[in-house]
Amino acid sequence: MKRSDDQSQPAWRQRAVVRGLSAARSRAEQRVQRYMDAGFELIDERGTADFTIQDVIDRSKQSLRGFYQYFDGKDELLLALFEESMREAVADIGKALKPKDAPMERLRAFTIRLHEWCEPVESPRKRGKHNRVPISEFALQFAAKEPERVREAMAPIFRMLVELIDAAVAAKAIRAMDTRRAALLVQQTVMCGWLANRLVRSSRNRIKADEAWEFCLHGLCG
Repeated sequence: MKRSDDQSQPAWRQRAVVRGLSAARSRAEQRVQRYMDAGFELIDERGTADFTIQDVIDRSKQSLRGFYQYFDGKDELLLALFEESMREAVADIGKALKPKDAPMERLRAFTIRLHEWCEPVESPRKRGKHNRVPISEFALQFAAKEPERVREAMAPIFRMLVELIDAAVAAKAIRAMDTRRAALLVQQTVMCGWLANRLVRSSRNRIKADEAWEFCLHGLCG
């Protein structure tokens, strides 16, 4: 039986090819990260995603050609930033839950921390590597354009919330006939609060994390 081309190559050649591919992948990952960091830095400074691709090129000190090797355009970059923010949010929320034992304490910690990740830009946040545009604003921006990617990025948040509500129901701390539906209502209430906060003039009238939790709590308990 004839051996494949890979099998017929000497071992030294195979090792050299693997090293070359590994080095190329590492360089590509570094370049992509520089574009990502540039996008986040621009958001930090401006408090908005209102920047151009050229701004990203200038900030990253890389080429326009290189940018289009990794991203189809600005929307693709913003989606990548959203997905990265969601990944960090999930990890951060998980850390916030670890010290808590009681189901209701864990559910409250989740709600408060999710609100902090979705709060308006005017409120400083130190959770991630940057003070970023709220994840809920990204989600709203791309919900119509890329619903599947948005759902996939947010799925870990939803699963975590369902598990917390299931645990609270099992402990008879709350009542919920349909825990997935309850989780959806809590998530939407918390994540959409940023929009309402943008529409009020006085900071005193903005919805705070504790207020969002109290509202969800009474809704769950009936």
